[in-house]
Amino acid sequence: MDLKFFKKSFPTLAIMAVFSVIMIYAIYTLLTPEKRLPVYNPADVNPKLVDESIKHVRRNHKVADFSLINQNGETITQQDYEDKIYVADFFFTRCMTICPIMTNNIGKLQEVFKNDDDIKFLSLSVTPEMDSIPILRAYADKKGVIDAKWNVTTGDKKHIYHLARKSYFTVLDEGDGGLQDFIHTENFVLVDKKQQIRGYYDGTNNEDIERLILDIKILQKEFKD
Repeated sequence: MDLKFFKKSFPTLAIMAVFSVIMIYAIYTLLTPEKRLPVYNPADVNPKLVDESIKHVRRNHKVADFSLINQNGETITQQDYEDKIYVADFFFTRCMTICPIMTNNIGKLQEVFKNDDDIKFLSLSVTPEMDSIPILRAYADKKGVIDAKWNVTTGDKKHIYHLARKSYFTVLDEGDGGLQDFIHTENFVLVDKKQQIRGYYDGTNNEDIERLILDIKILQKEFKD
């Protein structure tokens, strides 16, 4: 009798078990908010990285407009990154320490997002007087740069250093971008489609590169929702 009852009841019990699992998952999903990346304003960043004049700013910081020259001699501006998520870094072609590692890691990122039109990269030379267009072109070829995704740039030194210090907040030391001024930073900066800074990463650290890949995907989802 009990066996017959069990056979009759089994389909109902199975349906109830499946329904319970679905309900538990749904409740868990509703109660577990999706990860959202912070928006970095000057007041949120290490004070040593921020110019004294803007340390108090707590909202609405955006990466300033820029005008740079890439490996093909083309002028690159904010318009080339309009409606894009991008990673910015500062390097120089003669660097023999952190820059090769950083550039190789941008190359890895480029490979991961090679077929994703949402994602681009921007490398700014900190020795623009040495990194001419032909030198950048040779460097880009050596590093496997895809022109449509990654701009390796030179330009006015004061402009580049101003961006590093007052826009991307990547440099600890002070300076005016003059002849004797020199910056060297391993920071990668993640910028969203609204020109807001959404993350900082050590461009020489493999764990940070993996974290950056995940954060780019989180940011993509945010802008698709």
